[in-house]
Amino acid sequence: MVFAPMLIFGIIYFSGVFAVQKYRRKKDDPDIFFFESCWTIFALLIYLAITEIRTGSFFILIPVAFGSLFLYTYRKNKHRLINGLLFNLFILSFGGYLIIHLMRTEDPLVGGLLAVLLFLFFAVLLFGLVILVVFLYWNSLVVFRRESHSIANLLTLILAVVLTIFLFSDVLLQHFPEWVNVLFGIAPVSLFYLFFVFLNFLSVSVLYQFNHPHYDQDFIIVLGAGLINGETVSPLLAQRINKAIDFYHLQFQAKKQAPRLLMSGGQGSDEKVPEAIAMKDYAISQGIPEGEILVEANSTTTLENMKFAKEVMDSLKPQGYKAIFSSNNYHIFRAGLYADQAGVNANGIGAHTAFYYLPNAFLREFVAILFMHKKRHIIVLSSIIIFYIIAALMQLYFT
Repeated sequence: MVFAPMLIFGIIYFSGVFAVQKYRRKKDDPDIFFFESCWTIFALLIYLAITEIRTGSFFILIPVAFGSLFLYTYRKNKHRLINGLLFNLFILSFGGYLIIHLMRTEDPLVGGLLAVLLFLFFAVLLFGLVILVVFLYWNSLVVFRRESHSIANLLTLILAVVLTIFLFSDVLLQHFPEWVNVLFGIAPVSLFYLFFVFLNFLSVSVLYQFNHPHYDQDFIIVLGAGLINGETVSPLLAQRINKAIDFYHLQFQAKKQAPRLLMSGGQGSDEKVPEAIAMKDYAISQGIPEGEILVEANSTTTLENMKFAKEVMDSLKPQGYKAIFSSNNYHIFRAGLYADQAGVNANGIGAHTAFYYLPNAFLREFVAILFMHKKRHIIVLSSIIIFYIIAALMQLYFT
């Protein structure tokens, strides 16, 4: 009898899996993985809710409340860092709920799910930092060999060195007075705060990758990047243009009405032509008619990309329009923040980026977002420093 509800759930769940696949395959944009994931979460919540009703408890309302709040804020505006926080609160509350539920019901399904989650959690807890440091050193070596040796491309190496010092801090601090040990508390607490912010940023950035705009767009803004030798589209920039071209063709196949490509990028001091002109030439070489390509050649930053692109779109369709933007997958969330600042109602589609480049790229995006909200982070980090300086002084003079 204990396994009867599990058997019924299994039948309903796998029937739903096949139904979702059959339904989504008929759509222009199937995106089966996303919808299967949604169905899995929904089915599990229904199963747990039924169990809750039978036992006369309502603990499940806590993760449901966090999940509903996340869905509301994410649907309202995908370009908000608080979405990452709310999603992580949902995951944390759901994990806590599973523990409570297992203790009350001894449900084998919940026990198996929780065992997997706890194994992953403790594996990361016990070995995660060491593995992370090793990975960062390896990744920084790969980036060093394949990319330019700029500070921006050395972020994984810098983080690896900082974490290495942190790992061996206990050994180092044995040779210092106690008040110095107290003062060193600034490092782990500050790192924990930055990790907390980064986790929220990374969560919402990953969620944003599942964004799939409808095939009813009027414009696709393609964000510019540096040119090779001042005149040739780089592989990274080509990925952005190709992503826009793919969407262009998919929408035309689905609706017989293609969006216009809006190339956005000015001319740098070391460039022979504006980026937008080089981007237009590349798109034409890929078979896009010249009349379907618009050019904005004055912008020098992502924010200006959005502002000047908005001016072009407003002039062509003052009655209103639908637009999206194309960039690399690691960049689209921050670009979305700039879109909001510029008053552009658009979501992003992300082009594929080589895996070895992603850790460094996401760190760079994180640093940029820290500076976008620098006042808030300066206040928090300054408070941590002041607290530990006072604690160290008390340790030095009053003990």
